[in-house]
Amino acid sequence: MSENIAPAKQNRIPRNLLAVSLGSLFTDISSEMIVHLLPLFLTNVLGAKTAVVGLIEGVAESTASLTRLFSGWLSDKLGKRKALTVFGYSLSAVAKPLLLLASTWPLVLLLRFFDRLGKGVRTAPRDALVADSLKAENRGFGFGLHRAADSLGAAIGLVIAAAVTYAAGSSAVTLKAETFHLVIWISIIPAVLGVLTLILLARDVPAAAGQKPAARSTAERPTAKRRISPRLIGFFIVVALFTLGNSSDSFLVLRAQDRGLSVFHVMLAILVFNVIYTLASTPAGLRSDKIGRGRVLVAGWVVYALVYLGFAVAGAAWHIWVLYALYGLYYAMVEGTARAYVADLSAPEHRGTAYGIYNAAVGIVAFPASLIAGILWEGVSSWQGYGASAPFYFGSMMAIVAVLLTLFWLPRLAKE
Repeated sequence: MSENIAPAKQNRIPRNLLAVSLGSLFTDISSEMIVHLLPLFLTNVLGAKTAVVGLIEGVAESTASLTRLFSGWLSDKLGKRKALTVFGYSLSAVAKPLLLLASTWPLVLLLRFFDRLGKGVRTAPRDALVADSLKAENRGFGFGLHRAADSLGAAIGLVIAAAVTYAAGSSAVTLKAETFHLVIWISIIPAVLGVLTLILLARDVPAAAGQKPAARSTAERPTAKRRISPRLIGFFIVVALFTLGNSSDSFLVLRAQDRGLSVFHVMLAILVFNVIYTLASTPAGLRSDKIGRGRVLVAGWVVYALVYLGFAVAGAAWHIWVLYALYGLYYAMVEGTARAYVADLSAPEHRGTAYGIYNAAVGIVAFPASLIAGILWEGVSSWQGYGASAPFYFGSMMAIVAVLLTLFWLPRLAKE
C-alpha cells in the first residue's frame, strides 16, 4: 500500500461537485431529522421489537441495493448521470411525508423501502457524476468535501430534531407520536430544496475517455480487457464482509437509550458524531490522496472496531458521547476514501457499473447484518438472544477481519 500521490492544486470546486454537495446537504437535513427517531418511533410508539427494527432496516437497504447496481449500469449505457440522480432524490423526498400515515410497522417497512429505493437509484450515478467531474489526483479531496457537506446537512437536521424533542420535553426517555410527526412536517422543506438544487445546478459530463485512474501500482490499473479489475473485486468482498458486522445505526440509537440517554440527548450525541464527521472528512480525503487509500481505510476500520467494542462494554451515558465522537472519525476516514478508491480502480466508461456493484455489495449485506444484530440482541421466537452487547462484539470482530484481509490479501491480488 505504498500509494504516494501528491494532490494537485484545487483552484475551484467543479460545478457538479458543488451541485451534488448542496443537494446532499439539503437532503440530509431532511433525512437525519427522521432516521434516528424512526427506531424510537417503532419501539416506543408502535411497540415493535428490536428484531423488527433489524428486519425493516435490512429489507429496505438490501432490496434497494439491487437498484443501485442497475442504475449504475444504466448511467454507463446512457452516458447520463443527472436524470437518474434527480429521480432518486425525488423518490425519497416523496416517501418521507407518507410516514405521517404509518400506524403499523409493515407500513413503515414499505415507506422505508421506497425511501431507500430512491437512494439506490441515485447513489451510483451521483458518485460517478462526481468522479467524472474530478481529476484523478483530487478524488480524495472531492469525495471528502461531498461527505463533509452530507454530514453538515445531517448535523443541521439533528439540531432541528433536537430542538423539537427538547420542546416536547428534554428529559423524556420515550418518543411521542406527535413529536415525530412534527419533525416529518418540517423535513419536507429541505427535501424539496435538495431536488431543486440538483435540477438547477447539475450538468451531465461525458465520462472522459482520456481520464485514467490515479497512478497507483500497475496491478491496480484496470486493463482494457477487464471491466472490473481483480483487486476491485477483492475490495468489494472485503467491504461486504465488513458490512456484515456493520448493522444499521438504529442499533446505536437503541443502545444509547438503553444506557439512559433521553431522546433529546440521543439527538445531541448524534450531532457530536456529525460535527466530527464534517470537520474530518475533507482532511481525511486529502490524506488519502497523499499516503494512499488503503492506509486510511485500514486506520478507519481499526477505529470502528474499537468504537463497536466500546458500545458493547459501555456502562454509563457519558461513554456513549465519546463513542459517537469516535464513530464520526471512522465515517470521515472511510466513507469518502472508499468511494475514491473505487474510482481509482475502475475505468471511466465502466465507473457507474463499478459504483453500482460497490453500493449493491454494501446494501445486500445490510439485510443479514441488521437482522443478525436484532436477533443477537433480543432473539427471535422462543430464543432470547445474547443481550444488547452481542451485536457490537460481532461488528468489532468483522472489522478486524476486514483489516487483516486488506493488509494481507488485497496486496496479493495486486501482484497476481
